[in-house]
Amino acid sequence: MFFRNLTLFRFPASLDIEHLDDGLAEAALKPVGPLELSSRGFVSPFGRDAEALSHRSEDALWLTVGGEDRLLPGAVVNDMLARRIEELEAREGRKPGGRKRKQLKDDLIHELLPRAFVKPSRTDALVDLRLGVCAVDTSSRKTGENVVSEIRRALGSFPALPLNAEVAPRSVLTGWIAGETLPEGLSLGEECELKDPADNGAIVKCQRQDLQSDEIARHLESGKQVTRLALVLDDHVSFVLGEDLVVRKFKLLDGAVDQLEQTEPDDIRAELDARFALMSGEFRRLFAVLEPALKFSRAEA
Repeated sequence: MFFRNLTLFRFPASLDIEHLDDGLAEAALKPVGPLELSSRGFVSPFGRDAEALSHRSEDALWLTVGGEDRLLPGAVVNDMLARRIEELEAREGRKPGGRKRKQLKDDLIHELLPRAFVKPSRTDALVDLRLGVCAVDTSSRKTGENVVSEIRRALGSFPALPLNAEVAPRSVLTGWIAGETLPEGLSLGEECELKDPADNGAIVKCQRQDLQSDEIARHLESGKQVTRLALVLDDHVSFVLGEDLVVRKFKLLDGAVDQLEQTEPDDIRAELDARFALMSGEFRRLFAVLEPALKFSRAEA
């Protein structure tokens, strides 16, 4: 268990979680109903057969929002709807109006929903109570906000807002490639995205590229700015930081993973616990490096 993406939200570090377990139980995932398209709620981070709806390692909480979605392809609905409209037109000798078409479609969906397949999903979140930061394992802001909403539903109050910077992230990332000193511990990776700031300007994506090469320098000289940049922290973590402050391709490297203690092959929970403790610790170190460099805004208490 390691997160792959980090969409970040800030909340007051004074958050009260005294009644968290009760709130999670009330907001637990319920099976999607026969006439529902989807259902959301908390599940155990340790898997379907586990009972605990949260896990804590020091000041880091691991929460998991589960989902069930009924799969009802639009193409199937539209094909069956067209057939029913044809049948109705043949019986009545005229085309049904818009209101009738909508009623036919609604009736068809209600008929098909109970027979539709159910697709399960899960989205993990790390809630760092010391930093006042919630990191959701997604690169989608919408998915991240949905997870934050579920946490808010469980806690009653969770004033978390998307992470913001007091400086332009694009200018900071561009400066790092252009030769400005990187924060201690950070080094350049081999991937970046550059954009011409003009409307509909050119976009250049580089992978497996020396980011201090003459080729990259020419792009900078032409006015392009860095919107995504691959970085490495102390040979422990590699990631791609975007101007939207989303951390993508988050990966713990051998320098970090080697710290994992050996666990018994059948002790899955102990292994997941150790992995979460390691990941939350590395995330905290990373955040401590990025926060002053990008001047992250703090949440108001």
